[in-house]
Parts: sequence; structure tokens; C-alpha cells
Amino acid sequence: MRRISILGATGSVGTSTLDLVERHPDRFEVVALTAATNAIALADAARRTGAKLAVIVDETKLPELRDALAGTDCRAATGHDALLEAAAGDAEWVMAAIVGCAGLEPVMAAVEAGRTIALANKEALVTAGSLMIDAAKRTGATVLPVDSEHNAIFQCLAGNSHDGVAKLILTASGGPFRTWSKADMDVARPEQALKHPNWSMGAKISIDSATMMNKGLELIEAHHLFGLPSDRIDILVHPQSVIHSMVEYVDGSTIAQLGSPDMRIPIAHCLAWPERIETRAETLDLIKIANLSFEAPDEVRFPSLRLARAALESGKGEAIVLNAANEIAVAAFLDRKIAFGDIARIVEQAINQAESPAPQSIADVIAIDQAVRRQVGLVMPMVSA
Repeated sequence: MRRISILGATGSVGTSTLDLVERHPDRFEVVALTAATNAIALADAARRTGAKLAVIVDETKLPELRDALAGTDCRAATGHDALLEAAAGDAEWVMAAIVGCAGLEPVMAAVEAGRTIALANKEALVTAGSLMIDAAKRTGATVLPVDSEHNAIFQCLAGNSHDGVAKLILTASGGPFRTWSKADMDVARPEQALKHPNWSMGAKISIDSATMMNKGLELIEAHHLFGLPSDRIDILVHPQSVIHSMVEYVDGSTIAQLGSPDMRIPIAHCLAWPERIETRAETLDLIKIANLSFEAPDEVRFPSLRLARAALESGKGEAIVLNAANEIAVAAFLDRKIAFGDIARIVEQAINQAESPAPQSIADVIAIDQAVRRQVGLVMPMVSA
């Protein structure tokens, strides 16, 4: 039995993880579950899986969680320390699926405890990548990539020396606005941006897909996970989302990982690694799909790609600024406070204005992140006016 904790259990990745765990009750024991605000869904998941600890981030929801768990031996808790306990407690395997920079400290707690971390929180690696990888080497922690693209690369690298890698190729669906004009994109509404053509994801990740910021963040993430510089990591638009990423080797061979667009596939790969388990995901029917197409990304209509690559190449703390400004801008867009086209403009303005030295500690990362959030909060009314 593998003892596991799921951070962000009520979100898209968390519920997919629970689906797999409940299909294989003989293989996994759930130790702890966490959620941001949904106390009822958290309690329901804890009851189904027999979790021993349920942590709700919103302290006002603790009484509701306690009531929902009455009669069980699952302890209800809230607060920063409880969240870190869920991350670094008795579990040997931790799903890190808290969205945004809010997931950084729990991820680092799991790394410092030497756990196996299934990393679905790309923002943690984007903002503190070098610090996290160095800590994992020191503590013996294992970081497994859950994002479909990085998980694909991980699978394509299996059994091969990294010395033979020429470049990594991250594929992108292009999102819901792949064929839209820049003028139309600038005035797109949230409900349009949330309609991803292939994947079912949470709101923040769906908007990042629409701006293609998700691919920019994944570029930075790939650099930290696999140790290759920016000029050896390419992005390729692949609308069908069948090939999830590729690795090109120095001998001219290119290895690709294919699968249906179902997050249970990469999650299952991490959950059972180094073994494999059944997922009930739809199998790939290449005859039905018939054609696979590819396009170069358009950095004019999707400037987030340019901003992310520049942030990575700066060698400083610009990736922290990029991520924080993007989180604030995406939230403002979903709240209909700014236009879709303002998201990238806010991010670029923040990068140009912020002080962003390379962080030497997690405290430095948090300080830069908070400073940017304050700065963007002041800039937002001017941009949206």
C-alpha cells in the first residue's frame, strides 16, 4: 500500500487523482486531503477514502468541515501549519495540485521531507525552480511531472542518457483562440476563453491556455525539470492534443508520447511509477483521428510566450514577477475587471517595473511575489480604465 496525500483534492487534478485511487483501493492508502474552500466536497472525499486528515484553507469553513466529518476518525484542520502537515506528514507520495504560488510552501515542505512529489503545480517550479531542484537533490526527494507535456518528456527520456538529447519539444493545443484575430481576442469574454477545445481543466489553467501563458510557464518548468537551456526547448502547436510532447536526440531520432487528452493518464503514470495502472481513459484511435497537424506558435497574438522565454533567459527573478502578475491579471479577467488583451500587457508592465534579483531562498521568492501583487494591484485600475 502506497500512503498518499492529495493537496488540492477538490480541483480538476485532485478529483482525477481520487478517481484513480478509488479504482485501486488495494494499492493506495489516503493519509491527508486538502482543499481551498469546498468543505463539503473535501469531507465527502475524506469519507470515501478513509483519509485521516482533512485540511481546509479557508478558516471560516472549518466548522462546516467538522460537521460534515462528524462520526468519522478523520481530523478536520485549517491554517498554514495544518497544510504543511498534510504535505510533509505520514504520506510517502504527495500530489501537489494547489493552483498558483499558494502551493509553493506545501511543495517545499514535501521536498524537505524527502517525499515523492507528483508536481501538478507548475507555478511552484516556475517561481522557485532552482531552489526546489537543489533541495530535492539534498533530501533525496523525487519530483515527478504531472503536466501532460512534462510527463510525456519524462516518458520519452526513460532509459536514455540525457547527454544524447538535442532538444525538447513541448506541444500546445493553441487553446480556444488559435485561429482568432488579435483584435477579436482582445475583447474575448471569460466564457469564450474558458472553452478549451480538448481538455477539461480548472478556470485559471483554462485562461492560461487561452493566452498560451501555460506554455510559457511550461517552458520554464521544463528547463528546471530536465536541465536544458531555453534555446534547446521548442514549442509546437498541435491542435489535436494527441502528441503530448517529444524528445529529439542527437542521432536524429525523435520520440513522442501519445494519448487521449485525459489527465488521468499522466496522473496514473506518477501515481504508480515505476509501474503502471489501468485508468479507464479512452484509448487512442489513430484511424478515427486520421490526421495530426502542427503549426509554429504566433508570438504576436500570444505575447505570453515571448515574455516567459525572456523571463527564463534573464537568469534573475523575472519568472516570479511573470507568474504573480499573471495570476492577478487572470483573476481580474475572470471577474470582468479587465479585457482579455490586458492580461499580457499587465504582465509585461510588471516585469518592466519590478525589482527582480535572483532569489536565494524561498523567503526571497515569497517577498518578490508579494511585492509584485501589491504593485499590480495599484496598476490594475489604470490598465482597465
